[in-house]
Amino acid sequence: MLDGKRLQNVTLVFLSLGRAFAKYVNRLSEHNNIELSQTQKIADVLIDRRVALVFVDGADEQWLSLILAVKNNAATRRIPICFAAADHVRRADAIACGADLALGWDELDKGIDQIISDMARMPDPAILTRLACECGQPLPALAAEGARAFNQGEFYRQHDLFEAQWVETASPVRDLYRAILQVGVAYYQIERGNYRGALKMLQRSVQWLHALPDHCQGIDVEQLRRDSYAVRAELQRLGPERLSEFDRGLLKKLRRHPAQSADR
Repeated sequence: MLDGKRLQNVTLVFLSLGRAFAKYVNRLSEHNNIELSQTQKIADVLIDRRVALVFVDGADEQWLSLILAVKNNAATRRIPICFAAADHVRRADAIACGADLALGWDELDKGIDQIISDMARMPDPAILTRLACECGQPLPALAAEGARAFNQGEFYRQHDLFEAQWVETASPVRDLYRAILQVGVAYYQIERGNYRGALKMLQRSVQWLHALPDHCQGIDVEQLRRDSYAVRAELQRLGPERLSEFDRGLLKKLRRHPAQSADR
């Protein structure tokens, strides 16, 4: 039996040069369906729309590039891929190249609802409940020191401190520390003039920031999302050739509750 709750408002991406998936897009109207071709910025869409499952058209001559565009990016590689093709050899090749499932069109047509239920990358409600509870606690010592380093512009040092806290923490709130340290590393790379490294870290941070509550252990996560997304948008607007024009004023401090201010 399908899990009806899990199937609500799932964001699906269909990668195809043609209209091979058109009937599924129309049929799966209860979901957020996005059709893309290889000419579009796949990674940005997958990151910003929090995609749960990707379908790739095996008849598209760029099918390998489409798979690699998802699986070779640390920000998107956890998103599962369902590959559809008539040729069984091509299906085997797709699995070898990173697809999570490969099947014929008849199989897809008969089982797409179950495939979505089984494969879509969705948050575990139990983990979210535990995370919400942990977010009500104060920052532990290493993370608090990391927040102070972040707000003093010591982005290299904040990485070491938040990473140490992340290693020590086995529970879901460790994603808070990972998100902040990745944003901080991106800011460090901007200061060093490393466009590619900065963009990569900002892209990777989105998956952790998105899953966190708006406030966690005194950190204003909602504000950090807005700030880091604004930095990424400005980076992409400028491109690597104009990175020297980047406004360092966009590298905002972490905002915290007054009693736990990282500056005090």
